[in-house]
Amino acid sequence: MFRWLFGQGRKKRQAIVDALYERIVAGARQPAFYAQLGVPDTPLGRFEMLSVHFFLFLHRVRDRQGALQDIAQELTDQFFQDLDHSLREIGIGDMGVPRRMKKFARMFYGRLASYTEAVDAGDEAALAEALKRNIHPDQEKWEGAAPLAAYVMRAAAALQSVSDEELAAGTLRLISFEQE
Repeated sequence: MFRWLFGQGRKKRQAIVDALYERIVAGARQPAFYAQLGVPDTPLGRFEMLSVHFFLFLHRVRDRQGALQDIAQELTDQFFQDLDHSLREIGIGDMGVPRRMKKFARMFYGRLASYTEAVDAGDEAALAEALKRNIHPDQEKWEGAAPLAAYVMRAAAALQSVSDEELAAGTLRLISFEQE
């Protein structure tokens, strides 16, 4: 108890959250998404890919209790803190940040719901449509949607092999886009 009060437990937990978040961000920054699939290399395009990879983690740990539930909440907090920081970094003022954060939260949780529904149903076509709608809403047909949906399905399945203990220790193995 005293370790937690005086920060030693918090430091360890923060190191775990940082390690997981770093892996999620690295997964989202794979060059193939932008170069091969045509995901826009813009702040919004990067938000979309970060959302996809954060979804993969949250989907893996949903319905878990205890440490994984706490870590998921801390990662969610870090995700939104990072988003807040990014908005300020690109010049959004103090008055505009809360409004935009609410918009991004609605966007993220909407994506979480549609991606969860498609992945749970094993419906790659529905997932591709959701990804197209979110990443390229202005295009009638986006050729990158189907390969990205296939990757998300493979990545979600691969994450099932990562044990709860590994995740709670900060180990997250995301497959690369090129990996079968």
